[in-house]
Amino acid sequence: MVALIVAVVVVIFALFVASRAIRIIPQARAGVVERLGRYHRTLEPGLAVVTPFVERVRPLVDLREQVVNFSPQSVITDDNVVVAIETVLYFTITDPRSATYEVASPLQAIEQLTVTTLRNVIGGLTLEATLTARENVNAELRTVLDEATGKWGIRINRVEIKSVDPPPDIRTAMEKQMRAERDRRAAILTAEGERQAAILTAEGQKQAAVLEAEGEKQSAILKAEGDAQAIDTVFKAIHEGKPDRALLSYQYLQMLPQLAEGDANKVFVVPSEFAQAFGGIGQALAGRGESPGSGGAHGDAQLPAAAKRPPQD
Repeated sequence: MVALIVAVVVVIFALFVASRAIRIIPQARAGVVERLGRYHRTLEPGLAVVTPFVERVRPLVDLREQVVNFSPQSVITDDNVVVAIETVLYFTITDPRSATYEVASPLQAIEQLTVTTLRNVIGGLTLEATLTARENVNAELRTVLDEATGKWGIRINRVEIKSVDPPPDIRTAMEKQMRAERDRRAAILTAEGERQAAILTAEGQKQAAVLEAEGEKQSAILKAEGDAQAIDTVFKAIHEGKPDRALLSYQYLQMLPQLAEGDANKVFVVPSEFAQAFGGIGQALAGRGESPGSGGAHGDAQLPAAAKRPPQD
């Protein structure tokens, strides 16, 4: 019985020693081993064996990228405006030994360093620059923090300004300013639109007037060319036909009734050329053996109605 108890105790002790000697390190973790209170080595992911009661493994260090959201901090800008800025920090532990022994509380140290750096950076910027130049502020914060935390075995990957909250009165003034700016831009756009519309309307009217004048010009030119061609055609036809004096006189007499037509023609004046025209007709008839006053049936048939009755003044 005593031997059995001793054997059970030995087995339990062996299992305890084995549990203390054999350690399994998960992926993306690291273990810092201390031998007799001093740093000895860093355990990589996988199976590791340590000396029980001589070596001690400290809490595992997470090597993954970590995110820390810092509470809003009051910062005074260059134009003496107090704003509350909330930041988000992304960092990675690159050296487990330095992160374990160089700084007591890494998160607290990073937070305080972020607040101090943020106040230094924002203190040199106005409120408008702080609101519009976040990318520059983020880059400057990252550079300063990365240089300071390098000796701690921590790499700052990104620093983002989550929110910038000015005082309520400042927000109200900014909203009024933005509303006034939008109204000004709207008025400018409206005036510009009306100006463009007026310009386009004037251009359209100008082009229409030019086209109308051009059309009238072309119409007058074409009409004048038509009249010229008609006159030229008549002139050529007359000269090619070689009319005698009797025919011209006869055509002249045929035009007299047309000149006398109309209600407005109260007085009809016989031109002096009438006697010459009538004499020409008489000579033409005399040449054929007839007189203008013979009154024969043949002679009456040859004279027009206007030639039979004397003209009245």
